[in-house]
Amino acid sequence: MDIAEKLQEELECRVAFEIPVFGGIPVPESCVITWVIMAVVVLGSILLVRKLKKVPTGSQCLLETGIEWMNNFFLEILGPKGKKYLPVLETFLIYIGISNIIGLFGLRPPTKDFGVTATLAVFAISLIQICGMKERGVKGWVHSFVEPMPLMLPMNILEVVIKPLSLCMRLFGNVLGAFVVMELIKMVIPVGIPLVLSFYFDIFDGCIQAYVFVFLTSLFMAEAMGEED
Repeated sequence: MDIAEKLQEELECRVAFEIPVFGGIPVPESCVITWVIMAVVVLGSILLVRKLKKVPTGSQCLLETGIEWMNNFFLEILGPKGKKYLPVLETFLIYIGISNIIGLFGLRPPTKDFGVTATLAVFAISLIQICGMKERGVKGWVHSFVEPMPLMLPMNILEVVIKPLSLCMRLFGNVLGAFVVMELIKMVIPVGIPLVLSFYFDIFDGCIQAYVFVFLTSLFMAEAMGEED
């Protein structure tokens, strides 16, 4: 099988099983893996916060360090008003990060499914617009479309479509690009190097893509809130 056929196979929406109602409802593999990720995150959250201490030790130190880093990261961009949005942004970061590195466990990353990345992008841009309406008020949000001058109205409306598209294509393109690069490397050096680079693309690059996605989302939110300055 050449690289074009492998790429085509990779782009196909894989069906895990069908729900036997209404003639059969197909459930994509990416959806099932997302359920697995959700279960792992929920179970991990329960276990990690089960016996919290006033003076943290061990895993509690790591947990609090991670939460503190995420809080500071988003608040530095959004300002004090952004505190209420921390849970959803941090969930974004955790889900996309785990989705990108889950290939290490032999599972297909959900972010290789264009439907998943598109849904994440639409959800993110919806959050941005809701954030703008909530912080500026509906009148202020509508007025933002004619800033800095009324002539910018068409461009500002077009930007609402361009932002989710750019978020979607950036995440999907980088995840798929890593797959293509790995296949090319396997063709040239079939042993040794591919294993090392697989860890790079699955861990480092996967985490970077999660970071970039939430960074841009929070940056667009700050802009919608009028906090970009």
